[in-house]
Amino acid sequence: MKEACTHILVVDDDTRLRDLLRKYLEENGFRVTTAHDAAEARVKLQSFAFDLIVLDVMMPGESGLDLTDALRREGNIPILLLTAMGEANDRIKGLEVGADDYLPKPFEPRELVLRIQTILRRAQEEEAVEAIHLGDCSFDIAREELRREGEIVRLTSAEASLLATLAKNAGQSLSRERLVAESRIRGSVRTVDVQVTRLRRKIELDPKLPRYLQTVRGQGYVLRPDR
Repeated sequence: MKEACTHILVVDDDTRLRDLLRKYLEENGFRVTTAHDAAEARVKLQSFAFDLIVLDVMMPGESGLDLTDALRREGNIPILLLTAMGEANDRIKGLEVGADDYLPKPFEPRELVLRIQTILRRAQEEEAVEAIHLGDCSFDIAREELRREGEIVRLTSAEASLLATLAKNAGQSLSRERLVAESRIRGSVRTVDVQVTRLRRKIELDPKLPRYLQTVRGQGYVLRPDR
């Protein structure tokens, strides 16, 4: 599977590994730009548009986890973390700050390509769904814009991000932990409950008997749009 138009940023302080990744990914049809640390990565991100970032966790200065967390506050560029850490808690932390996937070192280069292709395919599928409809409300996922009968309904950043995350996974039950990890909600998982209550007031005819944003007992929440 060739990805000739896909531009990947590889960030790793290991020069040898960075060069090997660039060579292998280019051989598989990707366009590749490299950076040796988070600071250089930020410069490259200001100069180029990337489709995905392959990011090492353990780097001098700003870590890969910190950079992932910062980038998630700014946008949704897919991020694949490379980590030498084998503990489950370390891997979970990467997902909690917003990484799309992680790959423990050492790894087979072919597996890296397959994981990149999976992430990109998932991102394309999410982009394909442009808007959802909730009764007399419609929500533009890309713009995170809610309208009722054509009029804009004001959403806070947390509300908009939460609704976008639910909309991208419409029909799928999402845990509070995942909603915190994949949205711009800051705080404990209980903060999700507060934001859900506020959202229901804006999208439901009867917030106490929600039709669209439903609670799944013991699991979390699910959004069930009309279409």
